[in-house]
Amino acid sequence: MATTNDLKNGMVLNIDGQLWSVVEFQHVKPGKGPAFVRTKLKNVESGKTVDKTFNAGTKVETATVDRRTMQYLYNDGTSYVFMDTTSYEQIEIAPEIVGSAANFLLENHEAIVATNEGRVLFIELPASVELEITFTEPGVAGDSATGRTKPATVETGHEIQVPLFINQGERVKVDTRDSSYMGRVKS
Repeated sequence: MATTNDLKNGMVLNIDGQLWSVVEFQHVKPGKGPAFVRTKLKNVESGKTVDKTFNAGTKVETATVDRRTMQYLYNDGTSYVFMDTTSYEQIEIAPEIVGSAANFLLENHEAIVATNEGRVLFIELPASVELEITFTEPGVAGDSATGRTKPATVETGHEIQVPLFINQGERVKVDTRDSSYMGRVKS
């Protein structure tokens, strides 16, 4: 148990049997009346976001979330298989839980797997990953000055938008939060 005064971003609360992650919070002390805490909470399982207001000092139940670094091994067609890098224990994770993180998962790369009481909640990836362009239309000389983009397929099979001067076989840095191109990777 904690109080609303102890809230921090990323903390997971157990409210009415559901797990909610604190996205943001704000302590408010109006000139008149009692203080309160305004929060934005995200449901860990469904992704739904809600605004909730608590009276200051109210007790809230926190959930224990274990975040472990795991290595992605392979996709067996029905689930994604990860291995704990310390105990070498393997777990299978359903595609619904992996979600859009699957667009950036490369075999033998690490991700953070968050669990609660043995149940996998979500996968956290680094903010950016380096991927190779496996297919894109060839660039044309003189296209580097324009701000236009073209579709390109990366080695995971995901399609992103890249500048016109990027060619097949190049490595690029991609933002895992919004699939945006961040730049070339120097080899």
